[in-house]
Amino acid sequence: MSAPQARTDPVRRCVLHGQTQLLRARRKLPLAPAVDWCFIWVMTRATDNPADPFKKALTEATRTLADDPEIAVSFSVDPPGMTAETMRLPQVSRRMTRDEVLLARGTADGFALRKRFHNEATHARYMPQGQMARDLYDAMESARCEAVGARHMPGTASNIDARIAHEAERKGYSQIRSQSEAPLPVAAGYLIRQLATGRALPRGADTVADLWRPFVEEQAAATLENLQDVLGDQSAFARFARKIIEDLGYGDQLGDDPDDTGDEEEGSEDESTEAPDNPDSQGDDDQDQDESEAAEDGPRQETAETQAVMDENAEDELSEDTETPQAEAPPEPPAPAPHSDADPHYTVFTTDHDEEITAEELADAAELERLRAYLDQQLEPLKGAVSRLANKLQRRLQAQQNRSWEFDLEEGILDVARLARVVANPTTPLSFKVEKDTEFRDTVVTLLLDNSGSMRGRPISIAAICADVLARTLERCQVKVEILGFTTRAWKGGQSRERWLAEGRQQGPGRLNDLRHIIYKSADAPWRRVRDNLGLMMKEGLLKENIDGEALEWAHRRMLGRREARKILMVISDGAPVDDSTLSVNAANYLEKHLRDVIGMIEKRKAVELLAIGIGHDVTRYYDRAVTITDVEQLAGAMTEQLAALFDTDPRARARVMGINAAMGR
Repeated sequence: MSAPQARTDPVRRCVLHGQTQLLRARRKLPLAPAVDWCFIWVMTRATDNPADPFKKALTEATRTLADDPEIAVSFSVDPPGMTAETMRLPQVSRRMTRDEVLLARGTADGFALRKRFHNEATHARYMPQGQMARDLYDAMESARCEAVGARHMPGTASNIDARIAHEAERKGYSQIRSQSEAPLPVAAGYLIRQLATGRALPRGADTVADLWRPFVEEQAAATLENLQDVLGDQSAFARFARKIIEDLGYGDQLGDDPDDTGDEEEGSEDESTEAPDNPDSQGDDDQDQDESEAAEDGPRQETAETQAVMDENAEDELSEDTETPQAEAPPEPPAPAPHSDADPHYTVFTTDHDEEITAEELADAAELERLRAYLDQQLEPLKGAVSRLANKLQRRLQAQQNRSWEFDLEEGILDVARLARVVANPTTPLSFKVEKDTEFRDTVVTLLLDNSGSMRGRPISIAAICADVLARTLERCQVKVEILGFTTRAWKGGQSRERWLAEGRQQGPGRLNDLRHIIYKSADAPWRRVRDNLGLMMKEGLLKENIDGEALEWAHRRMLGRREARKILMVISDGAPVDDSTLSVNAANYLEKHLRDVIGMIEKRKAVELLAIGIGHDVTRYYDRAVTITDVEQLAGAMTEQLAALFDTDPRARARVMGINAAMGR
């Protein structure tokens, strides 16, 4: 390929970071000033995935930028993260959309700059003790690394701008209108980066920064004037960040000053000088040791007397308490437990009319069979394509299972390979074998389906058949599957609203409708026994309103009670939470805020792997791991690809490091 051809090929031309460091790093040359553009031509063999050349180029450039040629760079649907030896970047699909490329480049640049300009020991030395102070400290340090990198390599600044814009869009920062909704640590990081680089913040990020800018500038204006002087020195910047945290009113969370060690040194010197002045101290220690040994030799002799005295004292105290009961006030009843683990302020007017119900309880066997037949008839043209995708998923999953056996057993499957021994010596007993369970199979998948009225028609039909086929597929791979649905019992409030009206219309009642959580298939139920249950989604009048936050928390609690080592929760929805009765008497974002809080709790705990598929609705602003499809016909492929991507890595290694990844915030 000629140079002009390479320049016009979007796959082979990777415009990466705006620096010339790649070849220089290979030759161990010092860092040179940046140039505006650098074209890295990746000449590779023919590959099935057109994104592979880009990934290879980005990997090499990232290693160069981080000044670490040995760091392992991978691309995954898991949240991005970095350790001392590894770096995980967002996945780039075969389509190589502009947003995917920009996000991967921006994430890679951010990690690489932190790797290059950040010292973990220095960071840990000045780390505050309180959680809010720590978040502020980390956010400002990340902004410092990115700002220092932008000084040497201006191309990284635009890449990181793209990453920040993606995060702001995903988290809905542009829709925030008050400080209470805007996280202060995020705003502090944005402000430090803007002051250090002089670059305007992307849309959404500027909203968060502007909400906190007056407060930060008022409280820390004098300290911020020294920002440019300390950017290049991490220790000086750490002290600068601690001063900012103190100015913002979180000085009580800083802990001891790591630079203030004079008193400790004096104290240690005093102790060392006092030691020789007490020549009898050793003798005292020996005496104390002798006394303790003597006490250990005869404690049993005084046990009875001591116990008797203690019993008498306890009886006296008890009698005194019982003689004057009026002297003590009755204990206050404990406060009721919050309805939601994610948000203690989320309230529900009443739960008396909520129901968690199985599909068999909502329709008899004959009706379920009829509805299932209708579902099969309606989706006959799509069934073949879905099945082919499911078979592809099954092949990918089974290819990763390493089958292992236990031999020379007295029962199990006959070991035909050892029948020759029986022929040679008829007295030799038959040998049996049993397949060992693999950690890959120690997995449970929950499909949580939106059963709202907006899903009526083809969306709910395709969701039902896809869930059905995936359940069969995963069951063949010995992965347990649970299928759940969520809706409400009535339109516009039901019995909850009627009770609220009868009791005087109290202000801010919280959720004001009757929930209906449906169990179509439990994890332990065989698919063949519950096949007809999915036909219930075709029942007229079932689909009503959707309160996603409580449904998601319900599914999460069910999964936490499972014994499987790995838990995967997939949500399929076509929109934001909507319940007219609740939203008419509460804040407009009441249900949406609770959904965000529940998602944040699940993703923070890391006990359950959460992903979502939005049908015609952008759910990436809620979920860290999500995909949006514009046509319901794409649902089968999206579900298959998402699940396959989760199982792409070695399951045993993944199961072992799950806890480590959660602790490191990967």
